[in-house]
Amino acid sequence: MAIIRKAIFGLFLLVGALLIIATLGSLIYNSSLWFLQVLNFPRAQVLLALLLYLTVYLLLISKKTPTEWGFVAALVVSIGLQAYILFPYTPLAARGVASATEATVTKESVVSLVVANVWIKNRQADKLLRIVADKDPTFVLAMEVNAWWVKHLDGLVKSHPYTLTFPTDNAYGMALYSKLPLNKSQVMFLNHDRVPSFRVDITLPDGRPFQLYTLHPVAPAPGPYPTNIGGKEVALRKAARLIARHPLPTVVAGDFNDVGWSHNMTQFAAASGLQDVRYGRGLYSTFDARSPLVRWPLDYVFVSHEFRVLAIEQLPKFGSDHFPYYVQLALQP
Repeated sequence: MAIIRKAIFGLFLLVGALLIIATLGSLIYNSSLWFLQVLNFPRAQVLLALLLYLTVYLLLISKKTPTEWGFVAALVVSIGLQAYILFPYTPLAARGVASATEATVTKESVVSLVVANVWIKNRQADKLLRIVADKDPTFVLAMEVNAWWVKHLDGLVKSHPYTLTFPTDNAYGMALYSKLPLNKSQVMFLNHDRVPSFRVDITLPDGRPFQLYTLHPVAPAPGPYPTNIGGKEVALRKAARLIARHPLPTVVAGDFNDVGWSHNMTQFAAASGLQDVRYGRGLYSTFDARSPLVRWPLDYVFVSHEFRVLAIEQLPKFGSDHFPYYVQLALQP
C-alpha cells in the first residue's frame, strides 16, 4: 500500500509540475513549434486546474518543507500569470470599445454581423439559416464553406442580396452576405494560396463609409488542411499594415484561429490600431461547440475607435465545431 500511495503522490506532483511547465511554455511566443503556440489556447482551463490543484495540495500537505513551499510559490506564480493574461477579457477590466445604447444612436448608423465558421463537414445549413433569420444581421460571414455550403446558403440572398464568395475544399472557403452594397470588393491571399481574405467598402444609409475586412488565418496545429507548421502565419500582420494605410473607419471579422491574448493578436491590434470588442466584456468562447470543457475564443470582431458596441452574443450551436458570434455596432458621428 505504501508503494501505491507513493506512486499516486508522485503522479499528483507530476501533474502540478506539468501545469507549471505549460504556463511557462505558453509565454514563449517566438517559436515555430506548434505545441508551444497551442499552449496559449487553454489558459482558462489551465487556470482553473491550477487553482484546484493548489487547493488540494495545501490540504494534503500538512508538514511543509522549504521545497514544498517553493512548489506552492511556483503554483501561485503560475496562477498569477494566467489570471493576469486573462484579466482584460473579464467584465472587471476596462472596455476596449465603449458601449452605446439604441437611444444614443441613429438607426442609419447601426450595423450588425453574424460570424459563423460552418465546419466543412457539417450539413445542418437549415439551423444556421434559422439563427440568421432570428438575428437579422446586416452581414453574414460564413467560413469553411465549400460548393455545398454556398449552394445551401443561397436562401440568404433574398435578405442579403450583395454577396462575395470564394468556396474551397480546403476548409478555408469564405462567403460574405450583405444587406448593403459591397463596393470595391477584393479577394486577397495574404499568406497561402486558396486561403482567401476579403476587403470591401461599405456606405451606411446615412452616407458615411467604412471598410470591412474578413480574415481566416490558418491554424497552428497539425491537421489535414493548411496550417502554419514549420513557418509563420503572417496574414494578420499583412492585414494590419493594409488597414493602417487607409484612414476609413474599420471593422475586421473572422475566425482568427488564435486567441486574443496571443502575441500575434496583440501585435495585430497594435499595428492596425483596432480593438477587440470582447475587451472588458467576457471570453465568449466560440470553439469548441462540441465540448463543454475545451473552449476558447477563436472568432473575432475588431473595430476602430469610431465604433461603439450595442450588443455581443454567442449564438446557439448548429452542428459546427464553432458557435456563431453576433456583434452589433454603431458608427459614431
